[in-house]
Amino acid sequence: MNKIAVPWNARIFSRHSRRDRMAKKQQPKNQHERTRVDHATEIAEDYVEAIAEVIEEQGVCRVKDLAEHFAVSHVTVNRTVARLQRDGYVTTEPYSPVELTTQGARLAKDSRRRHEIVLSFLIALGVSEETAATDSEGIEHHVSPETLAIMESFVSNVRG
Repeated sequence: MNKIAVPWNARIFSRHSRRDRMAKKQQPKNQHERTRVDHATEIAEDYVEAIAEVIEEQGVCRVKDLAEHFAVSHVTVNRTVARLQRDGYVTTEPYSPVELTTQGARLAKDSRRRHEIVLSFLIALGVSEETAATDSEGIEHHVSPETLAIMESFVSNVRG
């Protein structure tokens, strides 16, 4: 029998298997990227909703108000507000109040509506108000329009 000499460090992979390996290496990156984007969207929604609430209650919204609301430093708020301004949701100047743009006000309104529907749905299921308030904060960002519509329909049927 003739043996074929293969160097000890040779890799024998088909082109197809290399593509598969490369795809697997890239997949987690894409999943993490999507998670980062989703998280950034959640933060934007939470901030514009909070800004709208503070403006409604106090007339103006300052960085200090947001730092207290979210229990974070003013540096964190300034960075987030800068991103919101870059994305067109707010306008502000140093040492001036934070104001919502038309786009930011629309996002705040949509976020508040989603929050209220999810909260009402959880309460209609029998979840305590305290738990429903906490849970709805996380759930509201991950509900599809279809699920939201069904939740809203359920709540209206329960209320009669």
